[in-house]
Amino acid sequence: MSRYADIVLPLAQGTYTYAVPEGMSLEAGEAVAVQFGLRKYYAAIVWRVHEERPPVKRLKSIERKIYDRPLLDARQRALWEWIAAYYMCSLGEVMRAALPSLMKPSADSEAQLLDAEYHPRTERYYALADSLRDEEALSAQFDRLERRAPRLYETLLEVASHEDLPRRGEVARRLLGAESTPLQTLVKKGILTMCEHAPEQTHDAPRFRLPKLTPHQEEAMAKLKADYAAGRTTALLHGITGSGKTEIYIHLVAEVLAAGGDVLLLVPEIALTAQLIERMERIFGSRVTAYHSRLTNQRRSETYLRLNSSSGGEFVVGVRSSIFLPLKHLQLIIVDEEHDASYKQSDPAPRYAARDVAVYMAHAGQIRTLLGSATPALESWHNAATGRYGYAVLTERYGDAEPPQIYLSDTRRAAQRGERRGHFNKLLLDKIGERLDCGEQVMLFQNRRGFAPYLECPQCGWAARCPHCNVTLTYHKNRSQLVCHYCGHTEQAVVKCPSCKVVDVQPMGFGTEKIEEQIAELFPEARVARLDRDKVTSESAFNRIIRDFEERKTDILVGTQMITKGFDFEGVSLVGVLNADNLLLNPDFRASERAFQLLQQVAGRAGRRSNNGEVVIQTADPSHPLLRQLLAGDYRTMATEQLAERQAYFYPPYARLTIITLRHGDVQTVRRAAVALAVALRRRFGSRVLGPIAPPVDRIRGEYLVQLMLKVELGASRMKANSLLDEELQKLIQTPDFKSISVAINVDPQ
Repeated sequence: MSRYADIVLPLAQGTYTYAVPEGMSLEAGEAVAVQFGLRKYYAAIVWRVHEERPPVKRLKSIERKIYDRPLLDARQRALWEWIAAYYMCSLGEVMRAALPSLMKPSADSEAQLLDAEYHPRTERYYALADSLRDEEALSAQFDRLERRAPRLYETLLEVASHEDLPRRGEVARRLLGAESTPLQTLVKKGILTMCEHAPEQTHDAPRFRLPKLTPHQEEAMAKLKADYAAGRTTALLHGITGSGKTEIYIHLVAEVLAAGGDVLLLVPEIALTAQLIERMERIFGSRVTAYHSRLTNQRRSETYLRLNSSSGGEFVVGVRSSIFLPLKHLQLIIVDEEHDASYKQSDPAPRYAARDVAVYMAHAGQIRTLLGSATPALESWHNAATGRYGYAVLTERYGDAEPPQIYLSDTRRAAQRGERRGHFNKLLLDKIGERLDCGEQVMLFQNRRGFAPYLECPQCGWAARCPHCNVTLTYHKNRSQLVCHYCGHTEQAVVKCPSCKVVDVQPMGFGTEKIEEQIAELFPEARVARLDRDKVTSESAFNRIIRDFEERKTDILVGTQMITKGFDFEGVSLVGVLNADNLLLNPDFRASERAFQLLQQVAGRAGRRSNNGEVVIQTADPSHPLLRQLLAGDYRTMATEQLAERQAYFYPPYARLTIITLRHGDVQTVRRAAVALAVALRRRFGSRVLGPIAPPVDRIRGEYLVQLMLKVELGASRMKANSLLDEELQKLIQTPDFKSISVAINVDPQ
């Protein structure tokens, strides 16, 4: 009987049906080569094998299988289906996010596709011939070679005595010091055999030197275990900065690895992995595997295939895309800094949130998820407070260190009194001078990169703007360039105003580049470095900046959010925040929560090993309630007030949001489409639909943007709402006038 297979291509499409060639054994999850269209060839994933022929005259056949085992098991396929349904995208888009690029190639011919496919690296192995497995025969061979061929004798002796040989009867070529010629001669003589296969990953024995927990940490650990035992699959570990959450992670990881299970530790930024992986490797050795976008395509593909055939005991530390790795024996997912917005993918689809996917995986399978943060997302804290998540808290810093002393410095008052130099108040400058005199280190945080947010003419008000986006161009003084941080457009900085041609334009505002310049002028003896995305052009550049700061070759580190997350520098005793107001004044319902989290995180970098840590926050509004809560370290009050406000205005966690963004090169077309969609959605959802409205940046890369927001109450079915929304979107894009409209759907936007 004929068989057919539904396959997934790495395109923004659903499944397609192909005929299975007679005699080909095939199962769901396998990778296959197929022809799609007239000329294109793709690597695809088999989703379902069945006997239902589709109603078409001509049906293409699968060309061949690519690997000798499935790339996806049933649990992974179920996860892909859930992500596609929940985040309103196709399985093909999930495939593009989930698989390393070398494992989803495309080409113009079958031969080109074969060349483009990733083939696992193989390694040469040597073993004794079967005739020499007998001890007497081996001894006789040694006697003959020792007399007649001393070089062959030495080579055979090395192979036979190698410590890896008894394990599986083979020894890897890389472990042998012998030259190639005697090895080849022994193979030709039938004394050794040679074969090639993928290198094996050997794991250290599960004997780990674990850090000793404090009584406070042991209490938190016991609480987490009790919550898991009570049936809660997800728990929140709420620990202040420097409280030792990582030590608890380590103990939980060790328990899973010792039992043969797999662990996934998610971190929000690649920047955090270097310090964390180094620490984990000191304890768990070769079991630690890093996975992030800075690895080569070859390395990521190699890691994926190795994990796909692993027998367990794997420990992966990675960023959000690690959630798709084929860990067959996964028992624990840890999401560190779970509040961080980096866990949410903004573009392209699937616009998934790795933290929420981890929570779903715990709910759907026999695994546990632990969320860790000093400043949890309000959604997570609410779930813990209402009993949906387990909850453990750490309120003391690890060791003898106390939380840093926080000072609010009024920028307006400092300017009125003449106590301000450049962008620094006298209080912060005095503190910096004191710390440098004591041989201590300083971190300065400014949430803008570049020299200045824009250039402006003081005479006529002209400002340099991006020709493709509705934003000003950021001025980068070191490169004498104006750069759009949305589309990447770059042009040379101007001196004279191109509009009135009268006076020189002036940089307005300030970024990290300007702070670096000013602090070097104010403290010429200090060694200053900057850490932001303009400075960090490679992993080696990042590691060099961090290593120099760790080794105290740098006195002052200026940076953006990159310096706020997870770092543990022993010498840092002072942190300065240059402008807290740009965090507080964002037009976003999460602005206060995000400001509290960011300021608390950056403050936590000070005094982690001592009791003399200080933080100076410069602001024009020192009486702001959120800053007062930060001063008192009162997360609970902040959370309670923000949640009450969100409940009143029907925002998460009391509602689920979906943002629908329409894009088109013609502003009138996109506006008409948005109005038509809003009318149709209100017939389905009523007052739950808000908009249409132009976003703050309403033109990007030459296309105009209009947005609508859909609010759905928690008790309602998200999947039902998604289905109704999708019906109306399909009607819209099938309307002749709106076929060229691009639609982006962002479920649970961050």
